[in-house]
Amino acid sequence: MLAGTVIAALVSYLLMVAAFYWHRVRGFHIPVMVGCLLFDLGMPVYLVLNRDWQTRLIEHGDILSFGVWMHFGLIIALFVLYAVQVQTALQILRPKPGEEEVSRSAHRAQAKGILLVRALVIATGAVLAEPPQA
Repeated sequence: MLAGTVIAALVSYLLMVAAFYWHRVRGFHIPVMVGCLLFDLGMPVYLVLNRDWQTRLIEHGDILSFGVWMHFGLIIALFVLYAVQVQTALQILRPKPGEEEVSRSAHRAQAKGILLVRALVIATGAVLAEPPQA
């Protein structure tokens, strides 16, 4: 059975995919994308506050595993993509003459990258998730 955090991440991912395809409905697109970004920023905080990382990473030696470092690297890549994505979103909302089409195509390309990297973050997180305690 999947952990609750993995299920929450999958639901937010499905919302993000819907917002990607309904990008012209700004009243839906912008709040969903901002909500997913905030969810992804808050998830590490939640996990640090509610999981026993000392035992898992240090005592069990998981800190040296490839999966943990791959997951961490993907999270960093996701946050970098989010930062660039927010910059291009602001350029779209406050266009300068002649830059709007370039900003839109860059924003769409970044969104595809975010969807791919976020799917990998969720997949690696699901693999690394501890099974629920009985």
